[in-house]
Amino acid sequence: MTGHVIVVGAGPAGLSFARAMSRSPARITLIERQPLLALAKPARDGREIALTHQSVRILRDLGVWPLIPQTEIHPLREARVLNGQRPFALSLGGGMAARNGLGVLVSNHVIRKALFESVLGQANVSILPDAKVEQVFATATRAEVRLSDGTGLTGDLLVAADARLSTTRTQLGIGAQVHPLGRTMLVCRVRHEKPHHQVATEWFDHDRTIAMLPLDAGRSSLVLTLSDPETRALANLDPGDLGAAFGRHTGMRWGEIEPAGPPFTYPLTITYAEEFAAPRAALIGDAAVGMHPVTAHGFNFGLMSAVRLSRSIRDAHDVGDPRRLARYARAHRTATWPLYQATRMLVGLFTDERPLARLARNAVLRLGATAPARRGMERLLSGSAQVPGL
Repeated sequence: MTGHVIVVGAGPAGLSFARAMSRSPARITLIERQPLLALAKPARDGREIALTHQSVRILRDLGVWPLIPQTEIHPLREARVLNGQRPFALSLGGGMAARNGLGVLVSNHVIRKALFESVLGQANVSILPDAKVEQVFATATRAEVRLSDGTGLTGDLLVAADARLSTTRTQLGIGAQVHPLGRTMLVCRVRHEKPHHQVATEWFDHDRTIAMLPLDAGRSSLVLTLSDPETRALANLDPGDLGAAFGRHTGMRWGEIEPAGPPFTYPLTITYAEEFAAPRAALIGDAAVGMHPVTAHGFNFGLMSAVRLSRSIRDAHDVGDPRRLARYARAHRTATWPLYQATRMLVGLFTDERPLARLARNAVLRLGATAPARRGMERLLSGSAQVPGL
């Protein structure tokens, strides 16, 4: 039996899934709202993706990694976590430098382009760009999608890969934990005076969170999380004033800072679907788990979900076999739930400005500096830990 899988969303998760199904006899139809040119030449969106070593291995196995220019790959040697103005810093990955550190940073639009190129021409994949999904149905026997132009598609499996506020998930009747955080993330490539030494910094300062992600010499991606109004005001500054504001927010820790590109803003909402599979349907990417960016695992989880689902169904007589979908759902929940919950608690603690919380933050950082805890976090962040279903 040759099955038909309909995928809603040709973002990184949808494209990764289609690529992972390249050896399957199943037909894959990718439905995407954006025009084909936007898929072939994605615009820069300011986001730098921290890829674990495991994600790099997956992209290499999929034939995607060789399509990413070496000049776009930036090593991440170490990560450092700061708490307010306290001098103590938790350092992770310093002892892993000989083993290529914690991972690498690659721009989101570069990865998207490579994924699209890897799928282009794949015999069992067709792409429907400029397509808006009007309605989806999934029963025990089939999946159906109706587009706004009246086109109807019928398949054996529907895969939701659209977004963390997935309308496909909602129409399938699958609920989700949705937590708007009332904070907005601003990301901007910057040039700075002091060297970064390939060290990423996560700084939980009072009323703000700052991350500096190292790129090439003298350049980093600055990620600044503030209240929604503060971020909007910051994004509207001209480049000179924006650089001065960055300097104030970072306390000149990296010396003089100037923008090396435009700022981009993203309101923060985290989500976790109540189910990752339903009759003739499965969720991957942000439709399944929308992570807070503080742990930099959102893309990695999305990639894992795409590969995990493909491995569960690609040799199946029926790609919508409920036992295989249930196996995928269990494995992905086991792999993501603990870190999702730990991230929620971590963000809650490190953004709580009450005096007791500030003391607790420092205690948590010092506990993390103990050898067993540090090794565990390094294995998790670098992707060297064993992951269920992969």
